[in-house]
Amino acid sequence: MLRCDTMDSSEAIYNGLKDAGIDFIVSVPCVNLSKLLNMIDEDEEITHIPVTREEEGIGICAGAYLGGKRTAILMQNSGLGNSINALKSLMELYEFPLIMIMSHRGTEGENICGQIPMGESTPLILEAMDFNFFKPSNPDAAYVDVRNSWELSVEDGKPVSILLEIKYW
Repeated sequence: MLRCDTMDSSEAIYNGLKDAGIDFIVSVPCVNLSKLLNMIDEDEEITHIPVTREEEGIGICAGAYLGGKRTAILMQNSGLGNSINALKSLMELYEFPLIMIMSHRGTEGENICGQIPMGESTPLILEAMDFNFFKPSNPDAAYVDVRNSWELSVEDGKPVSILLEIKYW
């Protein structure tokens, strides 16, 4: 296992994505994921498609998967509510794997009170959807969780989420 002691969280997540063979990523803008997004943009082996809405990105990931790509979406957890139908009626129904890297807003350290209700609800929503998710507390854990998420998603035929809480990132 790669040791991430000398890497920051963005580098650990990026390395986890690379080691999982992720080669197609869609993203919705998020300042908390900006360093990671810059790393992805610089990688010629990863196709990166910025989108304006999460459910649009999920549909694009479904098509990319059918075209032989290993897919991920980077987004804020607030977009989870926007994408529930696409996740259940498309990704789960047809057993398309997907890694969802989410900036988990509304957790401890959040400075925007409007983010708190969805922040509290995000794990409950994922549990209700019967989707696996991880909440890594350090770069080593993030690397391992991201690296292993693709195979878990393939096995389960459902998306797998990585929730990145502000207090750790």
